[in-house]
Amino acid sequence: MITIYVYVLDTLADWELGPVTSELNSGRFFKKDAAPLALKTVSHSKEAVQTMGGMTILPDCLIDDIRLDEKSVLLLPGADTWNDSKHHAIIEKASALLAAGGTVGAICGATAALANAGLLNDRTHTSNGPGFLEMVAPTYKGQEFYIDEPAVTCNNLITASSTGGLQWAKQILAHLDVFQPDTLDAWYDYLHTGNPEYFYALMGSLPNK
Repeated sequence: MITIYVYVLDTLADWELGPVTSELNSGRFFKKDAAPLALKTVSHSKEAVQTMGGMTILPDCLIDDIRLDEKSVLLLPGADTWNDSKHHAIIEKASALLAAGGTVGAICGATAALANAGLLNDRTHTSNGPGFLEMVAPTYKGQEFYIDEPAVTCNNLITASSTGGLQWAKQILAHLDVFQPDTLDAWYDYLHTGNPEYFYALMGSLPNK
């Protein structure tokens, strides 16, 4: 069982998580032999958090509950509150999870939190454009590893810009190998372009479950 831990914090950017969490939770386009998944929200406390869109989320578990192994995935969304010291614990957990062979996905402001902790100094990554991490993360030294793309995968670290949510989702889904390749391509192309041709390709790619 692969466990997807989604870190939730106040001012969480709702739209960044939507494409990936909806597919991981529903499994509606999964291939027949996809590994079973469980999706849990996690936070520094069990108190409710409010997203940027005004949605209220009650965390399922705490940071200490995250398993440090290859079957754990931690998703870190963007938010305006990453500078709060209470979020240091989840960045420390992200570092430990990467070291244990687990997967970490970070988008937008979460990439700045990783950069501040030195986790992007020697890993290929992206963020909100050249110069952004230097501006918000004083200890960042990973300029030579920066790639100016919407989303970038480096082994078990997947980073994305604030506008790269769909590409981030595609790379996470590909990393977890839960879609057939043609399903993933059609899914992405349809959501990216709105062309109905890709919708029919998506439907035609699905296995008979």
